[in-house]
Amino acid sequence: MKFEDFGLSTAIMQAIATKGYVTPTPIQSQAIPVAIRGEDLLGSAETGSGKTAAFAIPVLHNLTEKGNPAKGQGRRIRALVIAPTRELSSQILDSFYAYGANTPLKFAAIYGGVPQSGQERALRNGADVVIATPGRLMDLINQRIVDLGHIEILVLDEADRMLDMGFLPDIRKIMSYIPKARQTLFFSATMPRNVQVLADTLLNNPARINVEQPKGTADRIEQSVFMVSQKDKGSFLVSYLGSESFNSAIVFTRTRHGADKVVMRLRRAKIYAEAIHGDKSQSARQRTLDGFRNRQVNVLVATDIAARGIDVDHITHVVNFDLPREADTYVHRIGRTARAGAKGKAVSFCDSSERSLLRAIEKMVNKKLPVVQPKFEFVPEAAPEKSEAPMRSEPYRKVTPSRQVAAPRSSGSSGSAPGDYPRRGSKNKSQKTKYNKFKSSGGGGGNGGGHRSSGD
Repeated sequence: MKFEDFGLSTAIMQAIATKGYVTPTPIQSQAIPVAIRGEDLLGSAETGSGKTAAFAIPVLHNLTEKGNPAKGQGRRIRALVIAPTRELSSQILDSFYAYGANTPLKFAAIYGGVPQSGQERALRNGADVVIATPGRLMDLINQRIVDLGHIEILVLDEADRMLDMGFLPDIRKIMSYIPKARQTLFFSATMPRNVQVLADTLLNNPARINVEQPKGTADRIEQSVFMVSQKDKGSFLVSYLGSESFNSAIVFTRTRHGADKVVMRLRRAKIYAEAIHGDKSQSARQRTLDGFRNRQVNVLVATDIAARGIDVDHITHVVNFDLPREADTYVHRIGRTARAGAKGKAVSFCDSSERSLLRAIEKMVNKKLPVVQPKFEFVPEAAPEKSEAPMRSEPYRKVTPSRQVAAPRSSGSSGSAPGDYPRRGSKNKSQKTKYNKFKSSGGGGGNGGGHRSSGD
């Protein structure tokens, strides 16, 4: 099957050809015909399977076929896409712009993390399709800025993640503002019971599509485990990255604070890393993502929620610095590598307290993950004796990963390099002053005026 077999409009086919698409992915080949017919759909597919196009293309086709009943500020929101995070919202918005480039339709996104003035302006100017995160959408509904009374198509993307993030009350409230006579497209990477219950309440006799991750993808990922004590993980990560030849690596931590600590440790070893998590301002998150996509940042340290929606083909290594609490999250994490037919590595650092999590992961993937001994020299780092200086914001540097990666410090090193945060309780007044200035100046929220940034 090819895209031309779907009977799409000429405008959409031209945009698809510009993207270089010829053959649809499994989720696209099954979902697009169902959605074009106007049926409800319950789809299960992993991240990276192409499901954004699986709903965006039929939404665009159906809306253009029905025409535009009003122009400018008279336009009504006819399709609503709800997504869990800023980054995923941004990715979805970009897809609508790409596939709908030759249509008269207008698009807007609303999300937290930026001032809402720009989003209000986009809505006043008229939008046929709105991509929204639940929290900001409810804020604008309560302010009577958003009218959902004309919705014809509703899409819920990454439903399992939205429920994990506690958005169920908001989603149920949002549903009360949307007409019952609508088409609903419901997508989730996994189908736990709470997701299935939600789907049953929202969908009307849906077509059910379950697309498993292609077996070849898992085969292309070399998975392994290092048994490492929690206190040694930072130094061990430096040693590991120093021994590997990698293009881009993503390191997953369990907490936001943990992500920042890992970044500081990597920077002390001259490995240029950036963190992305919910405490970062939207503008900072977007800069970091842009740098990572452009290969100016070689190591991205992320929490699971913030990493949702990151779609980068050149990630060669995934490091589970902390094992995830939920076993299915492991599958999402390692799926960030081995994209577009490439090979990848996924390594996990397992402390003795995490053995039960490792067993759950092995049960999920139905295989025993090999525990390997490091082939590199690893020397645990002694605790620094001096106060650490604040971590400076640096411009992205175009340096090859092999030159950026340095061997770990020996255990006898002390002091700290410029660019680190001060330790709590430091008596160095000048460093504390610089740190406070960094905190006050580093959280710019962006202008909020564009349609293309993201937030949760």
